Amino acid sequence: MLTAWVEQLLGYASGALEAIRDNEHYPALMAWARTQGAEQCGGSLDMAQALAPIIWNQTPLVRRQFGCEPLAEPRPDEPCWCDSGRAYRDCCLRVELPSAVPTHLMWMLSLREWRGETLKAALESRKAPAQALLEAGIVSAESGNNGRAQQILESLFAGERDWQALAEQIEPAFEILIDLYQERGFLRKRGALIERVIASGPDFLRAAAYERLCLMHLDSGDLASAREAFQSAQRTLPDSPSLAYIEAMVLLHEGNVGKARQRAAFWWRRLARQHHADPDQLDFIAELADDPESTLAEQVINSEEALAGPLTALQALLHTQQRPPRLVLSRSPEGALLYEPSRREASLYAGWIEACEIEIDEDAALGFLGDPWVTAPQWLQGLCANPEWLDAPKVMQALTLALASRFGSLPWMVDTFFTPLAERYAAWLTQLEDAGGTFSWHDADNATLLRTGLALVIGMERGAGPQARALAQRLLALDAEDSLGLRELVIDQLLREGNDDQALAVSEAGPEDADMLGVQMGRVLALYRLARHDDARAVLGEVCAANPYIVRVLCEERPRPALLSVDMPEPGTRAEAWQYRQLMRDQWAASDGALEWLSRQPCARAGESRRNQ
Repeated sequence: MLTAWVEQLLGYASGALEAIRDNEHYPALMAWARTQGAEQCGGSLDMAQALAPIIWNQTPLVRRQFGCEPLAEPRPDEPCWCDSGRAYRDCCLRVELPSAVPTHLMWMLSLREWRGETLKAALESRKAPAQALLEAGIVSAESGNNGRAQQILESLFAGERDWQALAEQIEPAFEILIDLYQERGFLRKRGALIERVIASGPDFLRAAAYERLCLMHLDSGDLASAREAFQSAQRTLPDSPSLAYIEAMVLLHEGNVGKARQRAAFWWRRLARQHHADPDQLDFIAELADDPESTLAEQVINSEEALAGPLTALQALLHTQQRPPRLVLSRSPEGALLYEPSRREASLYAGWIEACEIEIDEDAALGFLGDPWVTAPQWLQGLCANPEWLDAPKVMQALTLALASRFGSLPWMVDTFFTPLAERYAAWLTQLEDAGGTFSWHDADNATLLRTGLALVIGMERGAGPQARALAQRLLALDAEDSLGLRELVIDQLLREGNDDQALAVSEAGPEDADMLGVQMGRVLALYRLARHDDARAVLGEVCAANPYIVRVLCEERPRPALLSVDMPEPGTRAEAWQYRQLMRDQWAASDGALEWLSRQPCARAGESRRNQ
């Protein structure tokens, strides 16, 4: 009953607003109410007339600089304000509405309607109720009008609003606005809003900002900063239920599955003692304590309604697939190994591309000529209906790239998608190894198989580091040119495992190129750990000559962040140094005296002088 009333009210209010905008005077609204308005109320003239004054009183008028022009409610024996000629007690006062009309309704509908300068002026008037701004922003975002949603929600944070008094509106507005900034690429605005909230927001909003900052650091792989942001959120609002979820993610990124279970159990015991605890949240935290990886994976899969069913079906398919058929390989006159798709594989890929519609970018190591997730429901359904498509390496390539682009930064998604795909891919990789000979990226269609391996390495790196390293080393052995840039990843993993001798050997097996910052700095750290300080100093000199920012960015406790708007920053730039810091500073900090030694080196001072010139 109430749902029907809400729909009826929205229809009536939308029609009333259109009538008001045509004239912006009360008699025009009443004329509409007695005709079209009655139709919106199921033919009830009494209800249509009773609603009209209530609607009018809360409608912002452009001619009054977005102020209202309210009518005084008459006394029972005075003429009714609907201008029916009857006393108020015998007219609108006796009409019982199913529920009250929200006081912000007409502002919300107006914000959805206004455009351009009118919308800008309305927002600058600061007369819009906070709830109207929030709801109009949500509706705009859900309908795909992201720019409009951003403009409306930003007004909630403009000027000197009392955020504490707007607790019910400001926190969801903050979350949505941060998502909009991320989606639209406004990373500086995102960072500025988070900094402003942390600096001057109330505790509940500061905690939300710290949690967002933690998630951003996790996405970029900066685990030390992620843990620091989590601890700040915990100090700010220690009883926030969302901390259980955030801490589980931090621990899984750090590879501490057992600790994630223990801490989730701790949070469950702590929150269960609170009388206001939400039962659904407690159930979720209990599931985290039982199996954090599966719980988070299930949440990710079900987070988007249109993809939940197809992704669940894909998960089931991948865990039941058999070994793929053998590849048809040939050799060049020079003896190099060549892969080219068979007719059957080409036909299978044609079925895939008809469903997906988005091609691989053949000129890039990773990427598509478009966003494959736009058409995901259709290609996921097509693949599950035609599992033989996975017999084609080009389909495997497209699928692993698509999954890595969406889930590759989430360690708890490894067993869901990437482990079964890696097991399937291993059959082809073994066939290549058994055949022997070089396998170059530039020959035939070899890039398809190598690119698939790279996507799997990326998908497994955070959740299954040793397995990712083992796969990367196998690919490096096949492609000695390291067309995929895997040497740096292998070195990083070996350093994390404490295999310094092996990390040094891998770094020295590649080309002597100081522009390969990750490889060269990995060599420096390995040499330092092996107490070969003179050799480390010599390599560091070459690195500083190629990138004068690296030592300062790596050694400072809180350097100014660099904007990483692209995956591969230009060699020699501060962005490149910042990217390396995010990936590997924790290893330098964990190496006894390494950062202090680094800061004392002559090349570090030379780099500083060069920057100051």
